[in-house]
Amino acid sequence: MRILMVGHYPPHGGGVANHLDSLVRELRKRHEVHVLTYGPIEPRDFERDFVHQVRVPPVYGFRGTSFAFLGSKKIVQLHREFDFDLVHAHFVGTTSFAGVLAKGKTGLPLVVTAHGSDLEHTAKLTLGKFYVKKTLIGADAVIAVSHWLAKKALSLGAPSVRVIPNGVRTLRGVKSRREYMVFIGALRNYKSPETFIELARHFPEREFLVVGDGPLRKKLERNAPENVRFLGYRSDIGEILSRSLLLVLPSRREGFGLVVLEANSTGIPVVARRVSAIPELVREGKNGLTFESFDGLLEAVEELLEPKRNRKAGGMGRRIAALYSWESVAKEVESVYLSVLG
Repeated sequence: MRILMVGHYPPHGGGVANHLDSLVRELRKRHEVHVLTYGPIEPRDFERDFVHQVRVPPVYGFRGTSFAFLGSKKIVQLHREFDFDLVHAHFVGTTSFAGVLAKGKTGLPLVVTAHGSDLEHTAKLTLGKFYVKKTLIGADAVIAVSHWLAKKALSLGAPSVRVIPNGVRTLRGVKSRREYMVFIGALRNYKSPETFIELARHFPEREFLVVGDGPLRKKLERNAPENVRFLGYRSDIGEILSRSLLLVLPSRREGFGLVVLEANSTGIPVVARRVSAIPELVREGKNGLTFESFDGLLEAVEELLEPKRNRKAGGMGRRIAALYSWESVAKEVESVYLSVLG
Protein backbone atom coordinates (compact mmCIF):
# COMPACT_ATOMS: atom_id res chain seq x y z
CA MET A 1 0.00 0.00 0.00
CA ARG A 2 0.96 3.63 -0.46
CA ILE A 3 -0.14 5.52 2.65
CA LEU A 4 -0.18 9.21 3.56
CA MET A 5 0.01 9.93 7.29
CA VAL A 6 -1.07 13.39 8.46
CA GLY A 7 -0.10 14.84 11.83
CA HIS A 8 2.72 15.95 14.11
CA TYR A 9 5.93 14.14 13.28
CA PRO A 10 9.63 14.45 14.18
CA PRO A 11 11.41 16.78 14.55
CA HIS A 12 8.21 17.83 16.38
CA GLY A 13 8.00 16.36 19.88
CA GLY A 14 5.03 15.16 21.89
CA GLY A 15 2.86 12.08 22.15
CA VAL A 16 1.32 12.18 18.66
CA ALA A 17 4.72 12.71 17.00
CA ASN A 18 6.24 9.81 18.93
CA HIS A 19 3.26 7.57 18.13
CA LEU A 20 3.42 8.41 14.46
CA ASP A 21 7.19 7.96 14.31
CA SER A 22 6.99 4.43 15.75
CA LEU A 23 3.98 3.42 13.63
CA VAL A 24 5.56 4.70 10.40
CA ARG A 25 8.81 2.82 11.10
CA GLU A 26 6.88 -0.42 11.53
CA LEU A 27 4.60 0.06 8.52
CA ARG A 28 7.52 0.93 6.25
CA LYS A 29 8.70 -2.68 6.55
CA ARG A 30 5.84 -3.58 4.20
CA HIS A 31 4.45 -0.37 2.68
CA GLU A 32 5.44 2.98 1.19
CA VAL A 33 4.54 5.56 3.82
CA HIS A 34 4.61 9.34 3.34
CA VAL A 35 3.95 11.94 6.03
CA LEU A 36 2.42 15.41 5.84
CA THR A 37 3.16 17.56 8.88
CA TYR A 38 3.27 21.11 10.18
CA GLY A 39 6.12 23.26 8.84
CA PRO A 40 8.56 24.75 8.74
CA ILE A 41 10.69 21.73 9.64
CA GLU A 42 13.89 20.08 8.45
CA PRO A 43 13.11 16.39 7.71
CA ARG A 44 15.57 13.72 8.80
CA ASP A 45 17.99 12.66 6.06
CA PHE A 46 16.85 9.03 5.85
CA GLU A 47 13.28 10.03 4.89
CA ARG A 48 13.70 13.39 3.25
CA ASP A 49 11.76 12.35 0.13
CA PHE A 50 8.85 10.97 2.15
CA VAL A 51 8.15 13.81 4.58
CA HIS A 52 6.13 16.76 3.26
CA GLN A 53 5.06 19.92 5.05
CA VAL A 54 2.68 22.83 5.05
CA ARG A 55 4.04 26.07 6.44
CA VAL A 56 1.62 27.59 8.92
CA PRO A 57 1.81 30.72 11.12
CA PRO A 58 3.05 29.96 14.67
CA VAL A 59 -0.03 31.52 16.25
CA TYR A 60 -2.17 29.43 18.60
CA GLY A 61 -5.69 29.03 17.26
CA PHE A 62 -4.83 30.22 13.76
CA ARG A 63 -2.14 27.59 13.22
CA GLY A 64 -4.51 24.62 13.27
CA THR A 65 -7.18 26.22 11.11
CA SER A 66 -4.54 27.22 8.57
CA PHE A 67 -3.34 23.63 8.42
CA ALA A 68 -6.88 22.32 7.91
CA PHE A 69 -7.30 24.25 4.67
CA LEU A 70 -3.71 24.43 3.41
CA GLY A 71 -3.20 20.79 4.39
CA SER A 72 -6.21 19.64 2.40
CA LYS A 73 -4.82 21.34 -0.72
CA LYS A 74 -1.44 19.74 -0.11
CA ILE A 75 -3.02 16.30 0.22
CA VAL A 76 -4.69 16.74 -3.16
CA GLN A 77 -1.37 17.81 -4.75
CA LEU A 78 0.54 14.92 -3.19
CA HIS A 79 -2.12 12.44 -4.29
CA ARG A 80 -1.73 13.58 -7.90
CA GLU A 81 2.00 12.90 -7.62
CA PHE A 82 2.05 9.66 -5.60
CA ASP A 83 -1.41 8.09 -6.07
CA PHE A 84 -2.06 7.10 -2.44
CA ASP A 85 -4.33 4.25 -1.41
CA LEU A 86 -5.56 6.03 1.72
CA VAL A 87 -4.99 8.87 4.18
CA HIS A 88 -4.50 8.28 7.90
CA ALA A 89 -4.84 11.43 10.03
CA HIS A 90 -3.73 11.59 13.64
CA PHE A 91 -5.50 13.83 16.19
CA VAL A 92 -9.18 14.51 15.60
CA GLY A 93 -9.60 18.22 14.94
CA THR A 94 -8.08 20.59 12.42
CA THR A 95 -5.48 17.99 11.38
CA SER A 96 -8.07 15.37 10.58
CA PHE A 97 -10.41 17.93 9.00
CA ALA A 98 -7.73 18.46 6.34
CA GLY A 99 -8.29 14.80 5.46
CA VAL A 100 -12.06 15.24 5.38
CA LEU A 101 -11.79 18.16 2.94
CA ALA A 102 -9.28 16.28 0.78
CA LYS A 103 -11.51 13.22 0.72
CA GLY A 104 -14.25 15.31 -0.89
CA LYS A 105 -11.89 16.15 -3.76
CA THR A 106 -9.94 12.91 -4.14
CA GLY A 107 -12.28 10.19 -2.92
CA LEU A 108 -9.39 8.77 -0.86
CA PRO A 109 -10.48 6.62 2.10
CA LEU A 110 -9.82 8.38 5.41
CA VAL A 111 -8.75 6.70 8.64
CA VAL A 112 -8.40 8.87 11.78
CA THR A 113 -6.89 8.14 15.18
CA ALA A 114 -8.05 9.88 18.36
CA HIS A 115 -5.22 10.38 20.82
CA GLY A 116 -6.72 12.11 23.85
CA SER A 117 -6.70 15.90 24.02
CA ASP A 118 -8.62 15.99 20.76
CA LEU A 119 -11.75 14.42 22.25
CA GLU A 120 -11.23 15.56 25.84
CA HIS A 121 -10.36 19.21 25.12
CA THR A 122 -10.69 20.25 21.47
CA ALA A 123 -14.20 18.79 21.27
CA LYS A 124 -15.31 21.20 24.03
CA LEU A 125 -14.32 24.30 22.05
CA THR A 126 -16.90 25.89 19.75
CA LEU A 127 -14.93 25.60 16.51
CA GLY A 128 -13.07 22.52 17.70
CA LYS A 129 -16.33 20.67 18.21
CA PHE A 130 -17.25 21.39 14.59
CA TYR A 131 -13.96 19.91 13.32
CA VAL A 132 -14.25 16.89 15.60
CA LYS A 133 -17.85 16.03 14.68
CA LYS A 134 -17.30 16.54 10.95
CA THR A 135 -14.30 14.22 11.15
CA LEU A 136 -15.95 11.45 13.15
CA ILE A 137 -18.92 11.39 10.79
CA GLY A 138 -16.88 11.79 7.58
CA ALA A 139 -14.08 9.30 8.26
CA ASP A 140 -14.22 5.78 6.84
CA ALA A 141 -12.74 4.35 10.04
CA VAL A 142 -12.08 5.77 13.50
CA ILE A 143 -9.39 4.39 15.79
CA ALA A 144 -9.09 5.30 19.49
CA VAL A 145 -6.05 4.50 21.60
CA SER A 146 -8.18 3.59 24.63
CA HIS A 147 -11.67 2.35 25.48
CA TRP A 148 -12.22 5.62 27.35
CA LEU A 149 -11.65 7.58 24.15
CA ALA A 150 -13.74 5.15 22.12
CA LYS A 151 -16.75 5.95 24.31
CA LYS A 152 -16.07 9.66 23.82
CA ALA A 153 -15.89 9.24 20.04
CA LEU A 154 -19.19 7.32 19.94
CA SER A 155 -20.89 10.00 22.04
CA LEU A 156 -19.68 12.65 19.57
CA GLY A 157 -21.12 10.93 16.52
CA ALA A 158 -18.69 8.25 15.34
CA PRO A 159 -20.75 5.34 13.93
CA SER A 160 -18.16 2.83 15.13
CA VAL A 161 -14.70 2.86 16.72
CA ARG A 162 -11.83 0.38 16.76
CA VAL A 163 -9.65 0.43 19.89
CA ILE A 164 -5.94 0.01 19.12
CA PRO A 165 -3.68 1.07 22.01
CA ASN A 166 -0.30 2.72 21.67
CA GLY A 167 2.78 0.57 21.48
CA VAL A 168 5.74 1.15 23.75
CA ARG A 169 9.11 2.07 22.27
CA THR A 170 12.35 0.49 23.42
CA LEU A 171 14.04 2.78 25.92
CA ARG A 172 17.74 2.38 26.53
CA GLY A 173 19.53 3.16 29.76
CA VAL A 174 22.48 1.92 31.76
CA LYS A 175 21.53 -0.20 34.75
CA SER A 176 22.30 1.90 37.80
CA ARG A 177 21.16 2.76 41.30
CA ARG A 178 17.51 3.81 41.41
CA GLU A 179 17.03 6.92 43.52
CA TYR A 180 14.73 9.50 41.90
CA MET A 181 11.03 10.27 41.93
CA VAL A 182 10.14 11.44 38.42
CA PHE A 183 7.46 13.40 36.58
CA ILE A 184 7.55 13.29 32.76
CA GLY A 185 5.24 15.47 30.70
CA ALA A 186 4.29 18.92 29.48
CA LEU A 187 4.23 21.59 32.18
CA ARG A 188 0.62 22.54 31.55
CA ASN A 189 -2.42 22.78 33.80
CA TYR A 190 -4.05 19.51 32.77
CA LYS A 191 -0.86 17.59 33.64
CA SER A 192 -1.04 19.01 37.21
CA PRO A 193 2.75 19.27 37.76
CA GLU A 194 2.07 21.37 40.86
CA THR A 195 0.81 18.18 42.54
CA PHE A 196 4.24 16.62 42.00
CA ILE A 197 5.91 19.72 43.46
CA GLU A 198 3.67 19.55 46.54
CA LEU A 199 4.49 15.86 46.89
CA ALA A 200 8.20 16.74 47.06
CA ARG A 201 7.57 18.83 50.19
CA HIS A 202 6.38 15.69 51.98
CA PHE A 203 9.51 13.70 51.08
CA PRO A 204 12.39 16.16 51.65
CA GLU A 205 14.92 13.32 51.84
CA ARG A 206 14.11 12.23 48.24
CA GLU A 207 15.24 13.88 45.01
CA PHE A 208 12.45 14.76 42.56
CA LEU A 209 13.04 15.21 38.82
CA VAL A 210 10.71 17.19 36.54
CA VAL A 211 11.26 16.19 32.91
CA GLY A 212 9.46 18.37 30.38
CA ASP A 213 8.79 21.98 29.56
CA GLY A 214 5.86 24.32 29.13
CA PRO A 215 4.24 27.60 30.18
CA LEU A 216 4.13 26.70 33.89
CA ARG A 217 7.85 26.08 34.26
CA LYS A 218 8.94 29.46 35.64
CA LYS A 219 6.13 29.55 38.20
CA LEU A 220 6.87 25.99 39.28
CA GLU A 221 10.58 26.71 39.62
CA ARG A 222 9.86 29.71 41.85
CA ASN A 223 7.67 27.66 44.18
CA ALA A 224 9.57 24.37 44.21
CA PRO A 225 11.49 23.15 47.29
CA GLU A 226 15.22 22.46 47.09
CA ASN A 227 14.83 18.73 46.44
CA VAL A 228 13.23 19.33 43.00
CA ARG A 229 15.32 19.58 39.83
CA PHE A 230 13.93 20.77 36.48
CA LEU A 231 15.58 19.02 33.53
CA GLY A 232 13.52 20.49 30.68
CA TYR A 233 12.76 18.51 27.54
CA ARG A 234 15.05 15.48 27.29
CA SER A 235 15.65 12.83 24.65
CA ASP A 236 17.37 10.40 27.06
CA ILE A 237 14.19 9.29 28.83
CA GLY A 238 15.44 5.72 29.09
CA GLU A 239 18.54 6.87 30.95
CA ILE A 240 16.48 8.96 33.37
CA LEU A 241 13.99 6.16 34.03
CA SER A 242 16.80 3.67 34.62
CA ARG A 243 17.81 5.76 37.65
CA SER A 244 14.29 6.34 38.97
CA LEU A 245 12.33 4.56 41.69
CA LEU A 246 8.85 5.72 40.84
CA LEU A 247 6.94 7.61 38.15
CA VAL A 248 4.20 9.94 39.38
CA LEU A 249 1.48 10.88 36.88
CA PRO A 250 -0.95 13.41 38.43
CA SER A 251 -2.67 14.39 35.15
CA ARG A 252 -6.31 15.45 35.34
CA ARG A 253 -6.95 13.76 31.98
CA GLU A 254 -5.04 11.23 29.89
CA GLY A 255 -6.36 9.79 26.63
CA PHE A 256 -3.89 6.92 27.00
CA GLY A 257 -0.91 7.63 29.26
CA LEU A 258 1.97 6.18 27.24
CA VAL A 259 4.51 7.26 29.84
CA VAL A 260 3.00 4.62 32.15
CA LEU A 261 4.09 1.85 29.78
CA GLU A 262 7.45 3.49 29.14
CA ALA A 263 8.18 3.53 32.87
CA ASN A 264 6.89 -0.02 33.30
CA SER A 265 9.07 -1.23 30.43
CA THR A 266 12.14 -0.20 32.43
CA GLY A 267 10.87 -1.87 35.60
CA ILE A 268 9.46 1.21 37.32
CA PRO A 269 6.04 1.16 39.01
CA VAL A 270 3.65 4.08 38.58
CA VAL A 271 1.38 6.13 40.81
CA ALA A 272 -1.26 7.89 38.69
CA ARG A 273 -4.46 9.82 39.19
CA ARG A 274 -7.52 7.64 38.57
CA VAL A 275 -8.89 9.51 35.53
CA SER A 276 -9.76 8.88 31.87
CA ALA A 277 -7.87 5.89 30.45
CA ILE A 278 -5.43 5.45 33.35
CA PRO A 279 -7.31 2.48 34.91
CA GLU A 280 -6.83 0.64 31.60
CA LEU A 281 -3.05 0.81 32.03
CA VAL A 282 -2.39 0.90 35.77
CA ARG A 283 -3.63 -2.44 37.00
CA GLU A 284 -4.32 -1.63 40.60
CA GLY A 285 -1.83 -3.21 42.96
CA LYS A 286 0.12 -4.90 40.18
CA ASN A 287 2.20 -2.49 38.06
CA GLY A 288 1.30 0.51 40.20
CA LEU A 289 -1.39 2.27 42.19
CA THR A 290 -3.95 4.98 41.44
CA PHE A 291 -5.19 7.84 43.60
CA GLU A 292 -8.03 10.36 43.75
CA SER A 293 -7.05 12.66 46.63
CA PHE A 294 -3.69 14.05 47.71
CA ASP A 295 -3.83 11.90 50.84
CA GLY A 296 -4.35 8.92 48.56
CA LEU A 297 -1.28 9.94 46.59
CA LEU A 298 0.83 10.09 49.75
CA GLU A 299 -0.33 6.63 50.81
CA ALA A 300 0.35 5.13 47.38
CA VAL A 301 3.84 6.63 47.21
CA GLU A 302 4.70 5.40 50.70
CA GLU A 303 3.59 1.88 49.74
CA LEU A 304 5.53 1.73 46.47
CA LEU A 305 8.71 3.13 48.00
CA GLU A 306 8.98 0.04 50.18
CA PRO A 307 11.87 -1.83 48.43
CA LYS A 308 10.29 -5.28 48.14
CA ARG A 309 6.95 -3.84 46.99
CA ASN A 310 8.74 -1.58 44.50
CA ARG A 311 10.69 -4.46 42.92
CA LYS A 312 7.61 -6.68 42.65
CA ALA A 313 5.48 -3.95 41.02
CA GLY A 314 8.35 -3.05 38.68
CA GLY A 315 8.71 -6.65 37.54
CA MET A 316 4.99 -6.92 36.88
CA GLY A 317 5.22 -3.65 34.95
CA ARG A 318 7.84 -5.11 32.62
CA ARG A 319 5.55 -8.03 31.81
CA ILE A 320 2.55 -5.77 31.18
CA ALA A 321 4.50 -3.33 28.99
CA ALA A 322 5.77 -6.24 26.87
CA LEU A 323 2.19 -6.84 25.71
CA TYR A 324 2.14 -3.46 23.90
CA SER A 325 4.48 -3.95 20.94
CA TRP A 326 4.53 -1.69 17.89
CA GLU A 327 4.63 -4.77 15.67
CA SER A 328 1.21 -5.90 16.94
CA VAL A 329 -0.15 -2.33 16.79
CA ALA A 330 0.91 -1.98 13.15
CA LYS A 331 -0.78 -5.26 12.23
CA GLU A 332 -4.04 -4.12 13.80
CA VAL A 333 -3.83 -0.79 11.96
CA GLU A 334 -3.22 -2.68 8.69
CA SER A 335 -6.41 -4.66 9.28
CA VAL A 336 -8.31 -1.36 9.52
CA TYR A 337 -6.75 -0.22 6.24
CA LEU A 338 -7.84 -3.42 4.52
CA SER A 339 -11.38 -2.99 5.82
CA VAL A 340 -11.76 0.51 4.32
CA LEU A 341 -10.17 -0.56 1.04
CA GLY A 342 -12.61 -3.42 0.70
